[in-house]
Amino acid sequence: MTKPIYIFSDGELKRKQNTLFFEKANGEKKYFPIENIEQIHIFGEVTINKKLLDFLSQEGILIHFYNYFGFYEGSFYPKEHYNSGSLILKQAEHYMDNDKRMRLACKFVSGAMLNMIKVLEYYKNRNIDLEGEIISIDEKNKSIENFNSVDEIMAMEGNARDIYYKSFNKIVNNPEFHFEGRYRRPPIDKINALISYGNSLLYSYVLSEIYKTHLDPRIGFLHTTNFRRFSLNLDVAEIFKPIIVDRLIFSLINKGMIREKDFSQEMRGIYLDENGRRIFVEEMDNKMKTTIKHRKLGRNISYRTLIRMELYKIEKHLLGDEEYQPFISWW
Repeated sequence: MTKPIYIFSDGELKRKQNTLFFEKANGEKKYFPIENIEQIHIFGEVTINKKLLDFLSQEGILIHFYNYFGFYEGSFYPKEHYNSGSLILKQAEHYMDNDKRMRLACKFVSGAMLNMIKVLEYYKNRNIDLEGEIISIDEKNKSIENFNSVDEIMAMEGNARDIYYKSFNKIVNNPEFHFEGRYRRPPIDKINALISYGNSLLYSYVLSEIYKTHLDPRIGFLHTTNFRRFSLNLDVAEIFKPIIVDRLIFSLINKGMIREKDFSQEMRGIYLDENGRRIFVEEMDNKMKTTIKHRKLGRNISYRTLIRMELYKIEKHLLGDEEYQPFISWW
């Protein structure tokens, strides 16, 4: 069974025959059988070479790079194995046609808002007063068909998220993790640091799943396609942020797995320190491997597979086989 590899230490990563060999700066050595690797996430200062990239490209393995603070910086995206010219043309057609683009953009935003509501309903059932927030977000979701541009939809989603984020202090109920509202650059408190870090990881996970489909990650619909390398992963991540990232954040705080000591203040921002990042990554990886029983399939699938199935649904929509409906949590 393949799995992601996470490298936090500084060192050198290279090919040795048909394995990957990592030598830490302190001389410690570790081997990774290539057949067991799904993707590589590099958080430390790691040296790589062309021989390694050639090898990973042949095996279809992505490398995701993160900066000093642990935020996603970019990826080595190998030559696509499943490239489809006809599907790329369909993606471009749906992006260039405003009605077709709007239809998909509305679906992504509606899916995000409905999953926000599902998260709030989960905690409402645990005796937290969230009825007002649920009603407000639901009203915004019902008004989505009234908008005429992607910019208007994104502004409305931003308003819905502001309402949603105001509920975080009720759910966490911990003065050490008081949330001032969403601030990204830099994160001004611990909750902002956790949201930014979790979203960053999710973007790379979605990108890895896109690689296994015929879709082109450069052509999104909600997020503008421009000189930025990828945008489709940002679109799809919107749907899953509430049920993967936010639920994980609440769990980490409420169970005492992430504490005040796991953060540091640098450059006027609050960030997870190395220990905090390791804890978050380990629990995020466990979350992605967690299985749920799929109502339609009648069998258990992981969150990672759930994301890939979402991408297959988008493919079918683009090809005119089946109208796309975003995944909505039922728990």
